[in-house]
Amino acid sequence: MLQVQAPVEPHTQYTAIEIRNLHCTYPGKKAVDGVSFAVLKGEIFGILGPNGAGKSTTLEIIEGLRTPDARPDTTVSVDGLDVKDRRQRDELHHRIGLQLQTSALFEELSVRENLEMLASLYRRSKPVEGLLKEFNLEDKAKSRIGTLSGGQQQRVALAAALLNDPQIVFLDEPTTALDPQARRNVWDSIRALQQAGKTVILTTHYMEEAEALCDRVAIMDTGRIVALGTPAQLIRQYASEQTITANFASPVYRNIPANELANLPAVTRTVPTANGYILHTTNLAEAMNGLLHTAEQYGAAVAEISTHSPTLEDVFINLTGKMLRD
Repeated sequence: MLQVQAPVEPHTQYTAIEIRNLHCTYPGKKAVDGVSFAVLKGEIFGILGPNGAGKSTTLEIIEGLRTPDARPDTTVSVDGLDVKDRRQRDELHHRIGLQLQTSALFEELSVRENLEMLASLYRRSKPVEGLLKEFNLEDKAKSRIGTLSGGQQQRVALAAALLNDPQIVFLDEPTTALDPQARRNVWDSIRALQQAGKTVILTTHYMEEAEALCDRVAIMDTGRIVALGTPAQLIRQYASEQTITANFASPVYRNIPANELANLPAVTRTVPTANGYILHTTNLAEAMNGLLHTAEQYGAAVAEISTHSPTLEDVFINLTGKMLRD
C-alpha cells in the first residue's frame, strides 16, 4: 500500500491554504474522497493527476466555485477565510487571482479593454498600465486578443490573474499548447510571482514543468492524494532506479552469459534489446564500471551507451499506472 507523506501541519502565520478531510460527491460518483493538505505562504504548489482524478473539483472548491459535501470535520481555509461560508466565499473572490483560459477573454476586445473590464469587477485593482509594462504587453495594448500568439495570450491571462493584487494565484494549465520558448517565458513569469511573495497553485500536464517550478507536488488519483512531497522526495521514494542502455558494435556481446550482467553490483534487472541490454540500477557508477569491465572481458565493443535518471513523470506513472495525457 502506498505511504503518502503527511501534509504540512498548518500554522496561521505560515499557511496560505488548509484543506482537511475534503469530500465531494456527484450522483453515482465520489469525485473527492478525504483529501487533506496545506500550502505554505510563498510556495509554488502543484496538483497533478490524470483526467478524472478529482483535481479540478478540488480546485473549484478551494476557489469558492463549488460547494463540498457538508461534513462537520471538513476544513477549507484560504487566506484565513472559511470557504464553506457563503459570505466569506464572496470575500475570497476579491483576494485570490485566477488565471483565465484564453476562451474566457473577449477575442474582439483589445488587451487593454479586457484588463479594464475585468478590473471593474474588483473592489480595488492594480493600474492596468503597470500590468501591461510588467508583462511586456505595452506594444500589444491596442491589439485584439484574437490576433495575439499563444504566448502573448497567456501573458494577458497572467496579467488578468493579478489585477486585484492577490496573495494567492491559481494557474490552470498555464502553458498548454505553447511553443518551448513561450513556455519558458511563462515559467519566468511564474517564478517572478513567487519572488514577489505570491503563493502559486499550479496544475499542469507537463511533468518537467512541475519538476522545474514546484516546491511541492500533490499527485491525485481516484479522488485521493496518493503522494505528496518535493519533486526530489517523490523521485527518491517512488522512482529511485536509473537505467543504462548499452548498444554493442557486433553480435559478440551475445557471448556474455545472461546472468553475468544481472549479477553485477547495484544491478536489479537486465532487459535484452535488439543490439544490447538495458540495465536497471540503484547506483549508476557501480553498474557502469561493471558493465564496461564485463564487455571488455568478453571482447564486446560498446558502440553507444546512454543513461536515464528517474523523473517526476516516472513517479506519476509508477503511482497511477497512467500517462498524464490519458
